[in-house]
Order: sequence, then structure tokens, then C-alpha cells
Amino acid sequence: MKEHKFKTVLYQKSPDGKIAHITLNRPERFNAIDAHLPGDLRDAVKLANSDPSVHCIILNGSGPGFCGGYDLDIYAQSAVRGETHGSQDFFKGYDPLVDYASMKENTDCFSELFHSHKPTVAQVHGAAVAGGSDIALCCDLVIMATTARIGYPPSRVWGCPTTAMWAYRVGIEKAKRMLFTGDLISGEEAAAMGLVLKAVPEEELEETVMLLANRIASVPQNQLWMQKQVINSLVEGPLMQSQKLATIFDGITRNSPEGVAFQVLSKEKGFKAAIADRDAPGRTERYFKAWKSVL
Repeated sequence: MKEHKFKTVLYQKSPDGKIAHITLNRPERFNAIDAHLPGDLRDAVKLANSDPSVHCIILNGSGPGFCGGYDLDIYAQSAVRGETHGSQDFFKGYDPLVDYASMKENTDCFSELFHSHKPTVAQVHGAAVAGGSDIALCCDLVIMATTARIGYPPSRVWGCPTTAMWAYRVGIEKAKRMLFTGDLISGEEAAAMGLVLKAVPEEELEETVMLLANRIASVPQNQLWMQKQVINSLVEGPLMQSQKLATIFDGITRNSPEGVAFQVLSKEKGFKAAIADRDAPGRTERYFKAWKSVL
């Protein structure tokens, strides 16, 4: 396989050149999203789209899982007063455009998978959590290991899924079930819900994805493009509006009283302690107490 160099992803092609393999490659950080990964992912998808030999793109993750979301050492545990990548310095007031400008760029990078001229297939093992679920659900098709997990826990505090793919994949009620709770579900449950195409034992995951990709790759590129354009056109207009609203709200969640307090607790006690506190009884009262302590 020929390999192209990126900072945070690996790009290779199958021996016949018909399948492009994009691998999220920060395994020591559970392939967490940093400043480079969104752009690398977008550029890798564009590279596959510009290659006349490629018919299909497979996206997976190296190491123990697909993607653990944003790298919270960068985005949650930084200093609070103006030194953080997560929340603004609220002493200066909140400017929604600051958050929107940066997060819209990431949303557009992830959405390159949805708009790709070549079909995209996500191969999910381990977990696709928070921003990792944003990436996976932008793919045309998702196949998970039965024991893998997917969900958006930041919907409880400190996040709104900016790619806004949940309702378009499972409908209004099931999307609400996921985002009202922030629960993680298994690949088996995700397949039963209709969120993903299929769930298989992890030892069968790669083979299952390759069988599907090879079947897709046997179809002419122009046929694949036309079928995708017809289907995508059903949701592209509403999806763009949903993504705009979700991206604005994502910034607000990180700068709300609860969002700032979550970041304060992350900085003082560590992210795992903040997560435990977030999900424990009496969370709201403790958050407001923590938030007021920095005023």
C-alpha cells in the first residue's frame, strides 16, 4: 500500500487502488481530536476524492478504539481565565462568534465525510465517544464491533454535537433519548436502534467492512456519486441549518455557568473526577458553587 504522510492520520490505498484507508492515528491519546486532526481528516478525504482510482473510503482508528472525542488535556483542563481552549474568559463577556468560527471549521472538516464524492464507511471498535461520534456518524455507513460503544456524554454538560447527525440517522425520538441522557450504547444496541448499519464481533469487524467496501468498489464511481447525491439531497438543506445551530449552542454549553464550573472542577480535581461529579446526584448545586468560587 502506498502511504501519504499526515500529522494525525494515516492514509493508505488497497493493492488494487480502489479503497482508501484513513486511520485516525493518535493511539496514545485514544485518537483524541487535537488542533491538527480535523484538517488532516478533511485533507485525507479530499485526497481520496481527487484520486481517479479510489471508489470507496474506509475510516478507522488505531490502537484501543476509534476516537475518544476532543483531547480534554487541551480543551477541558486548561486554565480558566482566558488561557483555555474550552471556555472564554467570562470576565470579558461572551462572544458567540469566537466559538462559532473555530468550531465551524472543525464541523466542516468532519462533514467532508458526508459530502465526499466517494462513499465513506466507518469501522468502529472500542468507542466512538463525543466528538468521535460526530466523526463516525458523518460517514455514509457505520459498522461497529458489538462490544464497541457510541454516544455523546457531553450532552449532559459542556457540549452539543456540532455535526447534528443524530436525528437524521435515527429519527427525532431516539435522538432525544440519546442526547437527553448522554448515554453510551453498545454496537449491538446501536444497530438495533438503526443508528449504525451493522454490529459484528470485533474479530469479524475488519473482514465485514472489507467485504462491504469491496462490493461498493465494484460499482462505477459515477454511479456511486449519483446515488449519494440523490440521497444526500434529502437532508442537506435542513442539516446545514441544524449544524449552524448546534455549533452555536456548543459554544454556549462550554460558557454556561454549568459549563464553566465543569471546567473548573476538571482543572482542580482532574477530568475523571469532574465526570463522576457530573453524573452524581446533586450535580447542579455543586456546579453553581464551583462556578461562583471563581467569580
